[in-house]
Amino acid sequence: MTQIPEQDRVLIFDTTLRDGEQSPGATMTHAEKLEIAEMLDDMGVDIIEAGFPISSEGDFKAVRDIAERSKQAVICGLARANPKDIDRCWEAVKHAHRPRIHTFIGTSPLHRAIPNLTQDEMADRIHETVSHARNLCDNVQWSPMDATRTEWDYLKRVVEIAIRAGATTINIPDTVGYTAPVESADLIRRLIAEVPGAGEIVFATHCHNDLGMATANALAAVEGGARQIECTINGLGERAGNTALEEVVMALKVRHDIMPWHTRVDSTRIMNISRRVATVSGFPVQFNKAIVGKNAFAHESGIHQDGMLKNAETFEIMRPADIGLAETSLVMGKHSGRAALRAKLHELGFDMADNQLADIFARFKDLADRKKEVYDEDLIALVHAGDDPENDRLQIKSLRVVCGTGGPAEAELEMVIDGTGKTARETGDGPVDAAFNAVKALFPHDAHLQLYQVHAVTEGTDAQATVSVRMEEEGRIVTGQSADTDTVVASARAYVNALNRLLVRREKSAPGEDTRAVSYKDAG
Repeated sequence: MTQIPEQDRVLIFDTTLRDGEQSPGATMTHAEKLEIAEMLDDMGVDIIEAGFPISSEGDFKAVRDIAERSKQAVICGLARANPKDIDRCWEAVKHAHRPRIHTFIGTSPLHRAIPNLTQDEMADRIHETVSHARNLCDNVQWSPMDATRTEWDYLKRVVEIAIRAGATTINIPDTVGYTAPVESADLIRRLIAEVPGAGEIVFATHCHNDLGMATANALAAVEGGARQIECTINGLGERAGNTALEEVVMALKVRHDIMPWHTRVDSTRIMNISRRVATVSGFPVQFNKAIVGKNAFAHESGIHQDGMLKNAETFEIMRPADIGLAETSLVMGKHSGRAALRAKLHELGFDMADNQLADIFARFKDLADRKKEVYDEDLIALVHAGDDPENDRLQIKSLRVVCGTGGPAEAELEMVIDGTGKTARETGDGPVDAAFNAVKALFPHDAHLQLYQVHAVTEGTDAQATVSVRMEEEGRIVTGQSADTDTVVASARAYVNALNRLLVRREKSAPGEDTRAVSYKDAG
């Protein structure tokens, strides 16, 4: 492999497991966090921000376990500007092959008012806390939250203080997605030029997408001298999300002629991790999303199709294979065997253990009996079905729904709850409403249904439907997802999947604990 000169290298800092997970309803299980972290490590992400250790015992354990399992990436934890946070963060990351502490404080006038600190008091705290972090770890990142709305003289002052205190990376967050590309580049350029010691450390950029400019702002910051981009898979994140990893990686790869910088990310793994993050977070990727959207490589216009047949480069600036997308959607059927399924899954980016393959093969055969043709997208939906019946306290055994034009729909549901079989018959305004009412009759709860989405996996009346639901109870927000050729069955399973996640969240919450975690959770 050709060695990339350090001045031409852009570090990719992925915060899907921290900032991305802060999206309402995007909370992941412990096992899912470990799985996503391993995928990020394998694809060549340089730094993985694994979580916010002080926020909960679950977050601490996830960061600790990711740190212990990491192979090559730097594992980073987030900490507010106080010794207790920093100590807890160090406890979580210290066993990583390459640990990092990321500490932050809000420096704009609006954010300085939150802890009610004067500029001098905040400057003293920054020096004390960055010094404390550096005494524990030789890799320390510091962020002035809401940097793009911080007065220039004060921003320059506190960046210098953090560098003198031992910060090795200075991250400049556009916390509310306020800045524009020309400002983003100029801000980094001026800091590097005017702050003493700035040439000895790495500057990073962390952009939010409130005005739709996160990717443009991040790339502009690189042009200004930043050599680390903070981003998330699918642009996941609070409000309108963060800079999307797939967008900056592919922009640097495709437009290397005008942006002569490199990353070490294996772009052929992008599609697989995009799909997985969409599944575990419960946030489907919009069809026209850049790089990973379903329509990103689709062509319907006659002129476009004609051009594609003659030369793919007429309407595609990158190949589907560049992001790990199969260029053909080959059909599997009920006569396909286990070896063919394993080979097809490998082609799609999934290497399954024998027990995993056996489970998917059984569900594949069941699907093939109900569906004429099983496409790549169907197999991906099977892999990411979202059901874990072995560990779920609530399980659906059978569901029968009767609909009529002259009255309400009726659902007859059989479930196993904590090992005990129960049945209920309920009516509702349509089959999905009736099924949800039956679940609630068997397992009473006060969770509020915030979102219900249905997406067809493929075309045709026999297509699988992927259903996502989002539910909220006392500040806890969870998502559930499932897929089936029967939309009502998929809906009921997604609903129960969300309830199982809610039960896990309840069990992890100590009495009186704010399950939304501590304040100041967003470092950018």
